[in-house]
Amino acid sequence: MKVLGISGSMRKNGNTSILVKEILGRCEEAGIRTKFISLAGKKIHPCLGCEKCKEEKWCVIENDDWSDIVKEVMEADVLIIGSPTYYFDVCGHLKNFIDRTYSLYHDRKLAGRKGVAVAVHANKGASRTIQTLEGFLSTHEFSSLGSVKGEGYHEGDVKKDTEAIQKAHKTADKIIRLVKTRHG
Repeated sequence: MKVLGISGSMRKNGNTSILVKEILGRCEEAGIRTKFISLAGKKIHPCLGCEKCKEEKWCVIENDDWSDIVKEVMEADVLIIGSPTYYFDVCGHLKNFIDRTYSLYHDRKLAGRKGVAVAVHANKGASRTIQTLEGFLSTHEFSSLGSVKGEGYHEGDVKKDTEAIQKAHKTADKIIRLVKTRHG
């Protein structure tokens, strides 16, 4: 089993990355194979709405990082997807990534996986961000393993949110139980 964590934040080591890595770290300690991808510094063009993906069975936009990243998602059994909260929703860079997965929707290429939504806000709005992430996961027929909301503005602030850290650990424990049940 492979658990993939994606941080949509443009801050490579920001609070969203920290919270996603908190879940991954606990899974690693239990012997589960994990991978982390930060979208910081990655080029992800927006969906053009061209509908060519219906024929091609893949997004036709080239010359960016989307394809390599989404191939990692397709190889994962569990996806932990996180975003900072910008204006009560996911950040634009992650939204570009999500929108482009429309190309995979037609043939349900992501269906059957498990998913976790992670959001970090400065002081409010994470609930709406979680709704967007859960909407993405649900649309692609992921089974939800829950969500984690954290609070933090400056880099590292989320580590002080003990409730979020505890929820991240409980979520990781759920993933660990799932793996142990499947692999006895």
